[in-house]
Amino acid sequence: MAEPTEATTGRPSSAPPSAAPARGRPGGVLQKMGKGQITHVVAVGSGKGGVGKSSTTALLAAELRRRGLAVGLLDADVTGPSIPRLFGLSGPLVDKGEGIEASRSASGIPIVSSQFLVEDEQAPVIWRGPLVTRLIMQFFGGVNWGKLDYLLIDMPPGTSDVPLTVFQTIPIDGMVFVFTPQDLAAMIVKKAMNMARDLHVPLLGVVENMSYLSCPHCHERIPLFGAGSLDKIAGEYGVPVLGKVPVDPALSDAADHGRIEGYASPEIAAIAEAFLAAVAHQTSDALTTL
Repeated sequence: MAEPTEATTGRPSSAPPSAAPARGRPGGVLQKMGKGQITHVVAVGSGKGGVGKSSTTALLAAELRRRGLAVGLLDADVTGPSIPRLFGLSGPLVDKGEGIEASRSASGIPIVSSQFLVEDEQAPVIWRGPLVTRLIMQFFGGVNWGKLDYLLIDMPPGTSDVPLTVFQTIPIDGMVFVFTPQDLAAMIVKKAMNMARDLHVPLLGVVENMSYLSCPHCHERIPLFGAGSLDKIAGEYGVPVLGKVPVDPALSDAADHGRIEGYASPEIAAIAEAFLAAVAHQTSDALTTL
């Protein structure tokens, strides 16, 4: 882990020294960065930790990659990164002169994460908000992403500085929200949805994680955490239900051992189909508005 002084100096000593600086107007007023060769930038979030937004993001990226699409993954959960573990990756990141080179998964998905900046995956990243937000901006604008059909951003929890900076500086085309069936989780996720809507980020749809357990004997669906209110919330916000992810021990095993790319299911395939349709619909609406 980098020296403790990085939390007070405002400069992460473990970050690549040639990372591109964050871009903005004089006086500290933020402006949107360009998308370069990225066609669609989509954030995946929940506003709440522990609902499975990172695993959902990883599963969606892997499924899109299986369909032959060029997909990248930006882990914006700087203080609680889990994307590298899901893909079995470790750092460090390097700069070969054309920007930071992303780490690559087994199937070729470029991935950046703060986890690549520390030597011990259990070491905490103790950084103040401005440093965290600057790093995320560097990960977007200072990485050599190349040509991508989709860049997925695994958002951090909360509705404060870091998500606000992402919304204000990264040209996000839309956002997917991940729920679990509990009413408490839904209440927190709705806060994040309201934040995105207030900042004019299109809501693409909702996913319910840990939705049910399929009995291995009779295949009956057992709602472990209750029926949930996903359909009601989707109707309230006027967005589609992209799908529901069941509790599956095989998925947990794949995630724990860094093999999430090898996990596939009809439910994840259906979510990918609904996601692509939602992005196409949003793109069409945006062109119509122009």
